[in-house]
Amino acid sequence: MPSLTHDAVIDAMRTVQEPELGRDLIALDMVKNVVIDGMALSMTIELTTPACPLKDEIERTTNAALAAIGATSVDIAWGAMVRRSQPRQAEQLVPGVKNIIAVASGKGGVGKSTVSVNLAVALAQAGAAVGLLDADITGPNIPLMLGLEGQPTASANNKISPLERYGVKAISIQFFVPEGQPIVWRGPLVGGAIQQFLRDVDWGDLDYLVIDLPPGTSDAQLTLAQAVPISGAVLVTTPQEVSLSDVGKALAMFRRMSVPVLGLVENMTAFVCPHCGDVTEIFGHGGGERFAATHDLEYLGGIPLDITVRQGGDVGVPAVAQREPGPAGRAMTAIAQLVAARMSVRAAQAAAQPVLTIS
Repeated sequence: MPSLTHDAVIDAMRTVQEPELGRDLIALDMVKNVVIDGMALSMTIELTTPACPLKDEIERTTNAALAAIGATSVDIAWGAMVRRSQPRQAEQLVPGVKNIIAVASGKGGVGKSTVSVNLAVALAQAGAAVGLLDADITGPNIPLMLGLEGQPTASANNKISPLERYGVKAISIQFFVPEGQPIVWRGPLVGGAIQQFLRDVDWGDLDYLVIDLPPGTSDAQLTLAQAVPISGAVLVTTPQEVSLSDVGKALAMFRRMSVPVLGLVENMTAFVCPHCGDVTEIFGHGGGERFAATHDLEYLGGIPLDITVRQGGDVGVPAVAQREPGPAGRAMTAIAQLVAARMSVRAAQAAAQPVLTIS
């Protein structure tokens, strides 16, 4: 009775490429636990992120490659191992965090916190270990948008235990101040609070730490960039020129600080009437895409105006976590997958770089 060989299976899998990384699955050590039973086989494919947007393409090309050598049945189990996109550093404040994603905007009111929350929750829904740091110290909204109440307690190692919902560990200054009390702090105090949230919170092992930055270009952004290696920044804008002008300043700031920018998200792209289907571009058309093309940025996607975003945000149910996500929720899930894919590319590039030693 004919039977597949292990060598034949491995050679076939050398023809299957990881589309984002441009290398085959064997070279990337993504094929595990190959078991052969005659002309049938099973294997585990370990993705570089559980939020991989191209999983279906990898499955199709795998089945085609194995069918070409006579496999009659292929059972694929999916795993994921998120790679670290920054080298481990002894002085790093958050040694258990593999990737730090900063979400920023040039101005307030463009939906930056909404994108931060839904990005974090969507990554957690995919199976990643995720944390969310509310660095908007004087305007914290993350607890309300996640539906979190209460005060963090001390962990076993005498650090602050973050609160958790939707699989996301979250910390915010709002947990420590009375409801309605304003936080009127100068820049050094804001920077100190951000450093404390990085250093003194028991984040544990995380695939991604999403940081919701305050709008603008100020002490908070500078403190973060100096304190930890930011893996990448996601910029949020709306289509109108006043927002694009300000997000351009945020882009220039990150590039000056040598922080890689993963791409641009355009929020409030258009309103689609749920009754008649008419599209109304309230804030203009195509501004985000034009800005991205002009500034050599990837356009990560547009998020339409959707009443379920406001409704969910007010009661602590993010758009991506609703029972039936609307168009905005679906758009933000797709954006989260793209962000995860870009982080995987950065991790692969970092791993391929030679380590310099001084003798």
